[in-house]
Amino acid sequence: MNAAKYIWMNGKFIPWDEAQTHVLSHTLHYGNGVIEGTKAYKTDKGYAIFRLNEHTKRLKESAKMTHIKIPYTIEEMNKAQIELIRKNEFSGESVYIRPFAFLGYGVMGVYHVDAPVETVMAAWEWGAYLGEEGLRRGIRLKIASMTRPSNTSNMGKAKASANYLNSQMAKFEAVESGYDEALLLDDQGYVAEASGACIFMVRDGKIISPPNDNTLESITQKMVIEMAEDMGYEVIRRRISREELYIADEAFLTGTAAEITPVREIDARIIGEGERGPITEKIQSGYFDIVFGRNKKYEHYLTYINA
Repeated sequence: MNAAKYIWMNGKFIPWDEAQTHVLSHTLHYGNGVIEGTKAYKTDKGYAIFRLNEHTKRLKESAKMTHIKIPYTIEEMNKAQIELIRKNEFSGESVYIRPFAFLGYGVMGVYHVDAPVETVMAAWEWGAYLGEEGLRRGIRLKIASMTRPSNTSNMGKAKASANYLNSQMAKFEAVESGYDEALLLDDQGYVAEASGACIFMVRDGKIISPPNDNTLESITQKMVIEMAEDMGYEVIRRRISREELYIADEAFLTGTAAEITPVREIDARIIGEGERGPITEKIQSGYFDIVFGRNKKYEHYLTYINA
């Protein structure tokens, strides 16, 4: 990890190495915390945060779902993230922002509502999540042996820390088996999402993505759908079986960290021509034009740091 100068914690900017918490903090023991993933890109006008307000709003919504009362407004947290980018004086092409809230020290036991809430904004320079080569050539996916928890046993719509144990175990299984990333099915056997990204497939010129039945409502997924429809593609949201993925013409992952990552292989089945497909490449190029401020039509999704 590339350390930065400052982290915003509970309303104050403090040095990176001083942003610490007690070992008996509630979230460390019981997993109830909420996180976000936001990204800033270096445009011709300086750094710009992509869809800042929507990411911060989703953090507040996740907190509401999990009974965590963040003591800051969306506007206050937006301002903190903007100032965080300024104060850290980054120089790289992209900066990952991690807003989160967790339950701190003072209460032990499963009942959590009396635990103090800690709110943090951190940021650091971070390149392609699945590697630059993955963005160009595509990655290899393995369908995990475990499934996404059902809606009767979990809050999949919350971007909650505890939900990511499922993702961690799936990712570990995939990587240890020689793949780059894991894909999880839902409890009905239909495609849900990757360990930290949504999935799209292309068949007969149509772009298809599963519904968010028991998964996070992805902001990047929403952006891709809007962009693809503006390009003239038909985008369909429906359930997808694993067998359909195996015979897809193209497939790609989307997410704040994953950006637009092509998939060249799933479970030892080559997807399409075994490389980044033409529609995927067009979507990927279009997405980077948006986040780097090169497409004026979507510039309203950018919050410029120096504005």
